[in-house]
Amino acid sequence: MDVGGNGGGLAINNKQRAMLPNKSRGEFIRNQRKDSEGMSESPDLEFDYADTDKWTAELSELYSYTEGPEFTINRKCFEEDFRSHVPEKKWTELDAAQHRAHAMQLLDGLEVIRREKRLNVARAILYMAQGTFAECSCEAEVQHWVRYNIFLLLEVGTFSALVELLNMEIDNSAACSSAVRKPAISLADSTDLRVLLNIMYLIVETVQQEDSADRPEWRAIRDTFQAELGSPLYNNEPISVMLFGMVTKFSTGHAPHFPMKKVLLLLWKSILFTLGGFEQLQNIKVGKREELRLPPLPEDSIRVIRSMRAASPPASASDLIEQQQKRARREHKSLTKQDNLDAFNEKDPYKADDARDEEDDHDDNDNALETEPFPIERDDVMPPPIPHPPSERVSFPKGLPWAPKVREKDIENFLESSRSKFIGYTLGNDTNTVVGLPRPIHESIRTLKQHKYVSIAEIQILKEEEFQKTPLSGGEEDVEMSAIELLYQGILPSLPQYMIALLKILLAAAPTSKAKTDSINILADVLPEEMPTTVLQSMKLGVDVNRHKEIIVKAISAVLLLLLKHFKLNHIYQFEYMAQHLVFANCIPLILKFFNQNIMSYITAKNSISVLDFPHCVVHELPELTAESLEAGDNNQFCWRNLFSCINLLRILNKLTKWKHSRTMMLVVFKSAPILKRALKVKQAMMQLYVLKLLKVQTKYLGRQWRKSNMKTMSAIYQKVRHRLNDDWAYGNDLDARPWDFQAEECALRANIERFNSRRYDKAQSNPDFLPVDNCLQSVLGQRVELPEDFQMNYDLWLEREVFSKPISWEELLQ
Repeated sequence: MDVGGNGGGLAINNKQRAMLPNKSRGEFIRNQRKDSEGMSESPDLEFDYADTDKWTAELSELYSYTEGPEFTINRKCFEEDFRSHVPEKKWTELDAAQHRAHAMQLLDGLEVIRREKRLNVARAILYMAQGTFAECSCEAEVQHWVRYNIFLLLEVGTFSALVELLNMEIDNSAACSSAVRKPAISLADSTDLRVLLNIMYLIVETVQQEDSADRPEWRAIRDTFQAELGSPLYNNEPISVMLFGMVTKFSTGHAPHFPMKKVLLLLWKSILFTLGGFEQLQNIKVGKREELRLPPLPEDSIRVIRSMRAASPPASASDLIEQQQKRARREHKSLTKQDNLDAFNEKDPYKADDARDEEDDHDDNDNALETEPFPIERDDVMPPPIPHPPSERVSFPKGLPWAPKVREKDIENFLESSRSKFIGYTLGNDTNTVVGLPRPIHESIRTLKQHKYVSIAEIQILKEEEFQKTPLSGGEEDVEMSAIELLYQGILPSLPQYMIALLKILLAAAPTSKAKTDSINILADVLPEEMPTTVLQSMKLGVDVNRHKEIIVKAISAVLLLLLKHFKLNHIYQFEYMAQHLVFANCIPLILKFFNQNIMSYITAKNSISVLDFPHCVVHELPELTAESLEAGDNNQFCWRNLFSCINLLRILNKLTKWKHSRTMMLVVFKSAPILKRALKVKQAMMQLYVLKLLKVQTKYLGRQWRKSNMKTMSAIYQKVRHRLNDDWAYGNDLDARPWDFQAEECALRANIERFNSRRYDKAQSNPDFLPVDNCLQSVLGQRVELPEDFQMNYDLWLEREVFSKPISWEELLQ
């Protein structure tokens, strides 16, 4: 693992480098830089961030390569049953009525008592959901029949039956105890669960994919299914809550045979389908702002990010050595030419001459001049032998991508400091009175108010404060029972355990994790019964295991990010509750540990065998696999799922630390700056943006020397990250940079969260002083009180102890 960053892959030590003559040393370093993974030469990654990958890719990731033989078993189970009812025709030759009749007959077969018979019927249904591929000649035909068959299965009520069977398997204590006692768990231990989860995943994944060619009745089925999936119809809880329960049961070691990759994929797609993806989140945000009569958003963040270009990464060690030599030669040359001194005086004042400055040279500018706010370079100040035509001149950036924002608190702080400075008194939260302040301060306040941004969260916090202040006169809160609200109510009692469970699995799947005896085994649904005996089989299993871990990381990162974003829109304290438990479960150091690796190697990893991916493997004849073909992998520039996971984890880290100074200090304490800076080597605009955001919030704590030696990173932050007009992030003069009791901040937040949850959800624990009191003696005595059985059996003893044996002063009682 490349923890320390070895300067882009230089393979020689300082002693060897010193033995080279100057000329050879320069050539050697140039060659090393070309041969290394120096990002200055790598192209931008053409990556389109979306809710999911392509439909076929999402289907193929459901199956491990070791499950390949089961495609044939599913087909045999279907054909045996189908031939007994329709002996002369193929499935693709039947009409719609016959299709429906056979689907109903299969559904009845799921209710038989014998487990083996039930499993065979479930396999036949799975073969239908896989598109009856034996009768198809190409992948497009398989995809057509997958979609047709799944809407047919959904129409006849298959999903409800599958949920009931899944509940039976979850509660199967015999299977759980058998798995706990086994020394090694394999695919065979989770066969029933895998078949059920495969069908359910295929249904959810296929139905959520909207297609303009869908029939009107299919669209109606889709809308109904979406509503049912998010409501507590199944087992009196949303399906996502049941899956969260499976995750917790697995992570605690009570059910080690659960196929966790499939559970997490189904959980992710269920949340995505019922709550909506990033486009829907943006629409919900716009709608909520309109409801609260807030100004519209200054820009569409999704479009802004998609239009951004990647920045050049920071220089590597080989670049720095050559920079020093070039800089020394140039400075010596400039001193001998008097007529060039004026030109040197005009060079960029923000560029340091310090040899430790690793950001400021022409050489690591890499064809991405947009990262430099002042793109005059040292080479340009020397008169060129041939004048450049105007077309080759540097074009300055047209503007910053984000409109600046200002909080109400920022305006208050600015006015407070201005009044203290010019007048000598303060007015508290008054942001309108400007008497006695000079005219430039008036203009500053006007500019700040023009860019003032009030978030939905601020309104929700103010409303919650009002409810807490006036519990009686404030009235009842009107809570909309949306899918996200129902989900929060479902996971609220066990949310801390769910977060710990997800993070434990994420830790086990991270490539930087060491295999420990006490860590959970996440490979139960990928390891075959018989371990490989040849080198080729071992290589194939190695690829399968790595792919399996990558898919788990992808699913968990997507689940956490979706929940955080939806909770934040629904109510800020729901978001804070989840975020705080993630922080308590060490989510911040876990994500930093994940990035403390050669991140370029992770993003360009080729842990896939395209010929074994579904549906390719069931339509085409499989070629003979060789060690060379396994090593070569696919021809893609990067791995979509790994880049998607990295961006999600960075976004989660941003969500956890934004406006939380105690958590920002955790980034500093865990020395995240060099880890994040190495992640900038990935030339993908969206990933770089979230890395730069994380660097920006801790810049004031990193010291002057760090800022001085990272000027290129600083200028990239300036150009790509949103500005807060009076945020002194680059100089460390902010009040927030001073130490204070960080624990008090978290404790205050926790108290607010507990008050919110208690007020809104804990009706049994409501304050008895605020409950209505019945003062009518007749109605009180007329109430029927249910007494427990043991009290009725021992009624005589109670009378003797509580009534007859105690003296009663009737005179005092009557008075």
